[in-house]
Amino acid sequence: MIEGILSFILLILLFLIVNPFDLFMLTSLQMIVVVLLVVLFAVFAVFVFREKTRDEREALHRFIAGRLAFLLGTAVLVIGIVVQTVQHTLDLWLVVALVVMILGKIGGLVYSRMKQ
Repeated sequence: MIEGILSFILLILLFLIVNPFDLFMLTSLQMIVVVLLVVLFAVFAVFVFREKTRDEREALHRFIAGRLAFLLGTAVLVIGIVVQTVQHTLDLWLVVALVVMILGKIGGLVYSRMKQ
């Protein structure tokens, strides 16, 4: 339950940071939102890492959700890289984020196999 609330608040903060119509924030308010975003993301990450499954069904749901999130995240980054490459304005952060996600996935697989 708390994870859902934190996720919703994170989405609102991300929307405020994007500020699509330049209506929401001044610079100081934007900095406060950035700090809140970082703090809430840290709390959310703690909940994700401490999440325990009670049975195989819950473990399967957790694995499916993780796999879907990874695939959607990498797909969005690849689309962003392709679009920005065609426009000749490639942002290095897109490439770095994709590399970190892939290395994290590989690292997680290696760690889980070593732990078994």
